[in-house]
Amino acid sequence: MANEVIELLIEGGKATGGPPLGPKIGPMGLNINEVVNAINERTSEFEGMKIPVKVIVDTETKKFDIEVGTPPTSALIKKELNIEKGSSNGNPVGNLTLEQLLKIVKMKRGQLLANSLKAAVKEVIGTCISMGVTVDGKHGKEILKEIEEGRYDDKLSQ
Repeated sequence: MANEVIELLIEGGKATGGPPLGPKIGPMGLNINEVVNAINERTSEFEGMKIPVKVIVDTETKKFDIEVGTPPTSALIKKELNIEKGSSNGNPVGNLTLEQLLKIVKMKRGQLLANSLKAAVKEVIGTCISMGVTVDGKHGKEILKEIEEGRYDDKLSQ
């Protein structure tokens, strides 16, 4: 089995048969529309963001698999808050609800180093702190302290 891997950076939900995808896939004899549709289906939740995508092609059978990465945590936070950039002076630029924070954690879960949901939440809160983003109206350090005290254990036990 000879696999060929094509790595691309594509805007979520907006892959097309044109460059960069078409010229790389066309010579392999794949149905470009099938590949484009599969990528768009898998990346639609990241609309408006550049997403790393791998197309793994079995050159003998012409079957393919799509692996979708996720944008950086900071990009997911900015999209969720609809802001251009984080704070450069420590002043708050936005506030995530705990539900929004958990949504981001679930999107990033596969790429985070954390081995539990609680640890993953703490990792994303660290990014919030560096960006000047509060969580439920509180500074990230305060939320981290509350997590350590077990105040969110009911929501973070999955």
